Amino acid sequence: MTAAYRFNPAFQSPQGSPIRELFKYTQQPGMISFAGGYPAPALFDTQGLAKSAATLLDSAAAACLQYGATEGAAQLAQVLRQVTRTRIGGADPGELIVTTGSQQGFELLLRILLEPGDGVVIERPCYPAAIQALRLAHAELLEIPGDAQGMDTDALEALLLAGARPKLLYLVPSFANPTGATLPLARRRHLLTLAVRYQFIVIEDDPYGQLRFSGQAEPPLLQVAQEIEGARDWLVYLSSLSKIVAPGLRIGWMCGPSEILRRAVIAKQTGDLCTAPWMQMVAAQYLQAGHLEAHLPHIIATYRERCAIMLSSLREAFGDRLSLIAPEGGMFIWASWKDGTDATALLQSAVRHNVMYVPGSAFYATQSDPGHWRLSFANAQPEEIIEGVARLKQAHEQWMQVQV
Repeated sequence: MTAAYRFNPAFQSPQGSPIRELFKYTQQPGMISFAGGYPAPALFDTQGLAKSAATLLDSAAAACLQYGATEGAAQLAQVLRQVTRTRIGGADPGELIVTTGSQQGFELLLRILLEPGDGVVIERPCYPAAIQALRLAHAELLEIPGDAQGMDTDALEALLLAGARPKLLYLVPSFANPTGATLPLARRRHLLTLAVRYQFIVIEDDPYGQLRFSGQAEPPLLQVAQEIEGARDWLVYLSSLSKIVAPGLRIGWMCGPSEILRRAVIAKQTGDLCTAPWMQMVAAQYLQAGHLEAHLPHIIATYRERCAIMLSSLREAFGDRLSLIAPEGGMFIWASWKDGTDATALLQSAVRHNVMYVPGSAFYATQSDPGHWRLSFANAQPEEIIEGVARLKQAHEQWMQVQV
């Protein structure tokens, strides 16, 4: 007899991460994966991190092995405040708390701000973990189309003029996941003006902003908000060391209005009590010693090369049959078939050829164009990218023959 557990309604039939569902294929011998949005382990600055950890062992091991303040270790918070200040042109970032990755910051905001049925605006397509978290919070998802320049803020304004009154808006304005698109300055200003006028909170997620390898940098929304009266009251900034140092540190941070952050700290107390003090102090030592500034150019140069190789390989392999958004930074390329290929159906053929990507359906809250798919160039060597695209071409040719 099966036990009749009484689950929270959100977990009666929960949907797992569509991307993590693909990871079973990564164990296949010889697999080349363009699927996961993981930074390259070979680019982790293990020497710099080891030096930072060794410094702690020599001086303050006992203190950082104890429980810590929920809002974050004062030393790390001070360093992250300076990191953020530099990113936003020297402006004061305001209140700041440390989180266990930026994903925790997002989840805390949903806990303290959302009630079932509240409207939340997301870009179409959008980061899958955000969609997953919003569904579990019983939010009403309001999709706004995006293009090669990110969210269409004119479409957002039209939605608002039609009567929609969202409580939150979530987006990755720089090198978005999955499209790699960057929101231009005019759209950033327009978005924040709408947030003030219609009084909804903008959650700016900025995990990739420091990974620019071409083009002109755009200021974070947190910087743009300085010039728009009232905008700071409606903006929360999230960031992380996961993509630029190492995800295993689980170090993120949140800047925003004090009334929001105070409640986020209380919500965090009931979750993990505090982000691991040991990892916080390793991160603080690492940043203070200047290791990130010294190492980041190497990461950027590597991703620039890998992105260029993937773009040229895809263009050579598929020509006009494939539309590509060429990113100016980050870790992703967004591709769209123009010949009727179904990216989800093609994946099984690709897996048989020992190569993987993520079908675009994973990035939509509602029905999507079956031709979309995402590739990550970050965690593959140049020769693997060339070979992987060659396998994709073989898989596509085989799949097309079956369709005839």
